[in-house]
Amino acid sequence: MATIHKIGRRKTAVARIYLSEGSGKITVNKKDLEVYFPTATLQYKVRQALSMTNNVENFDVKVNVYGGGITGQAEAVRMAIARAMCEVDAENRSILKPEGLLTRDPRMVERKKFGQKKARKRFQFSKR
Repeated sequence: MATIHKIGRRKTAVARIYLSEGSGKITVNKKDLEVYFPTATLQYKVRQALSMTNNVENFDVKVNVYGGGITGQAEAVRMAIARAMCEVDAENRSILKPEGLLTRDPRMVERKKFGQKKARKRFQFSKR
Protein backbone atom coordinates (compact mmCIF):
# COMPACT_ATOMS: atom_id res chain seq x y z
CA MET A 1 0.00 0.00 0.00
CA ALA A 2 1.29 3.44 -0.93
CA THR A 3 1.31 6.32 1.53
CA ILE A 4 -2.00 8.20 1.70
CA HIS A 5 -1.81 12.00 2.06
CA LYS A 6 -4.86 13.88 3.40
CA ILE A 7 -5.60 17.33 4.84
CA GLY A 8 -7.96 18.22 7.68
CA ARG A 9 -8.95 21.67 8.90
CA ARG A 10 -10.66 23.12 11.98
CA LYS A 11 -10.87 26.86 12.78
CA THR A 12 -7.41 28.11 11.70
CA ALA A 13 -5.60 24.79 12.26
CA VAL A 14 -4.41 22.78 9.24
CA ALA A 15 -3.27 19.15 9.57
CA ARG A 16 -1.50 17.19 6.84
CA ILE A 17 -1.25 13.46 7.50
CA TYR A 18 0.70 10.68 5.82
CA LEU A 19 -0.89 7.28 6.48
CA SER A 20 1.10 4.10 5.84
CA GLU A 21 0.90 0.50 6.99
CA GLY A 22 2.64 -0.13 10.29
CA SER A 23 2.23 -0.84 13.99
CA GLY A 24 0.00 2.04 15.13
CA LYS A 25 2.62 4.72 15.83
CA ILE A 26 1.33 8.31 15.59
CA THR A 27 3.91 11.10 15.25
CA VAL A 28 2.81 14.76 15.41
CA ASN A 29 5.34 17.42 14.32
CA LYS A 30 8.20 14.91 14.90
CA LYS A 31 7.03 14.28 18.49
CA ASP A 32 5.16 11.33 19.94
CA LEU A 33 1.37 11.72 20.21
CA GLU A 34 1.44 11.60 24.04
CA VAL A 35 4.04 14.40 24.13
CA TYR A 36 2.33 16.74 21.66
CA PHE A 37 -1.24 16.18 22.93
CA PRO A 38 -0.78 15.65 26.69
CA THR A 39 -4.44 15.23 27.77
CA ALA A 40 -6.40 12.01 27.33
CA THR A 41 -9.30 13.87 25.69
CA LEU A 42 -7.12 15.19 22.86
CA GLN A 43 -5.47 11.78 22.38
CA TYR A 44 -8.93 10.20 22.18
CA LYS A 45 -9.99 12.73 19.52
CA VAL A 46 -6.93 11.96 17.39
CA ARG A 47 -7.42 8.18 17.66
CA GLN A 48 -11.23 8.26 17.30
CA ALA A 49 -11.42 7.54 13.55
CA LEU A 50 -8.87 4.70 13.84
CA SER A 51 -10.62 3.06 16.80
CA MET A 52 -14.09 3.29 15.21
CA THR A 53 -12.81 1.45 12.12
CA ASN A 54 -10.73 -1.06 14.19
CA ASN A 55 -7.43 0.08 12.64
CA VAL A 56 -5.51 1.36 15.70
CA GLU A 57 -2.71 -1.23 15.34
CA ASN A 58 -2.68 -1.39 11.51
CA PHE A 59 -1.40 2.03 10.39
CA ASP A 60 1.39 4.48 11.17
CA VAL A 61 0.43 8.15 10.97
CA LYS A 62 2.83 11.06 10.44
CA VAL A 63 1.23 14.44 11.06
CA ASN A 64 2.30 18.01 10.26
CA VAL A 65 -0.04 20.45 11.96
CA TYR A 66 0.10 24.22 12.35
CA GLY A 67 -2.16 27.16 13.22
CA GLY A 68 -4.90 27.51 15.80
CA GLY A 69 -4.89 26.12 19.31
CA ILE A 70 -4.31 22.65 20.66
CA THR A 71 -7.98 21.56 20.50
CA GLY A 72 -8.43 22.84 16.95
CA GLN A 73 -5.27 21.03 15.92
CA ALA A 74 -6.48 17.74 17.45
CA GLU A 75 -9.80 18.03 15.62
CA ALA A 76 -8.03 18.87 12.35
CA VAL A 77 -5.90 15.72 12.73
CA ARG A 78 -9.06 13.70 13.48
CA MET A 79 -10.71 14.90 10.28
CA ALA A 80 -7.65 14.13 8.14
CA ILE A 81 -7.39 10.60 9.57
CA ALA A 82 -11.13 10.05 8.97
CA ARG A 83 -10.72 11.11 5.33
CA ALA A 84 -7.79 8.72 4.94
CA MET A 85 -9.80 5.84 6.47
CA CYS A 86 -12.46 6.39 3.79
CA GLU A 87 -9.82 6.08 1.10
CA VAL A 88 -8.44 2.87 2.66
CA ASP A 89 -11.88 1.22 2.61
CA ALA A 90 -15.12 2.71 1.28
CA GLU A 91 -17.07 0.74 3.94
CA ASN A 92 -15.57 3.01 6.62
CA ARG A 93 -17.54 5.98 5.28
CA SER A 94 -20.83 4.57 6.61
CA ILE A 95 -19.24 4.25 10.08
CA LEU A 96 -17.62 7.71 10.24
CA LYS A 97 -20.27 9.86 8.51
CA PRO A 98 -23.02 9.49 11.16
CA GLU A 99 -20.53 10.50 13.89
CA GLY A 100 -19.76 13.73 12.01
CA LEU A 101 -16.05 13.03 11.55
CA LEU A 102 -16.16 13.80 7.82
CA THR A 103 -17.99 17.12 8.18
CA ARG A 104 -15.89 20.29 7.99
CA ASP A 105 -16.94 22.49 10.91
CA PRO A 106 -17.34 25.98 9.39
CA ARG A 107 -17.38 27.91 12.68
CA MET A 108 -14.60 30.49 12.79
CA VAL A 109 -13.80 33.37 15.13
CA GLU A 110 -15.82 36.44 14.20
CA ARG A 111 -13.78 39.51 13.41
CA LYS A 112 -13.56 42.46 15.78
CA LYS A 113 -15.57 45.50 14.66
CA PHE A 114 -14.29 49.07 15.00
CA GLY A 115 -15.94 51.16 17.71
CA GLN A 116 -16.52 48.00 19.78
CA LYS A 117 -14.56 46.10 22.38
CA LYS A 118 -14.80 42.71 20.61
CA ALA A 119 -16.86 41.22 17.77
CA ARG A 120 -20.20 41.81 19.52
CA LYS A 121 -19.34 43.29 22.91
CA ARG A 122 -19.71 47.07 23.07
CA PHE A 123 -17.86 49.64 25.14
CA GLN A 124 -19.74 50.60 28.29
CA PHE A 125 -22.57 53.00 27.54
CA SER A 126 -22.80 56.16 29.62
CA LYS A 127 -26.00 58.19 29.39
CA ARG A 128 -24.54 61.22 31.22
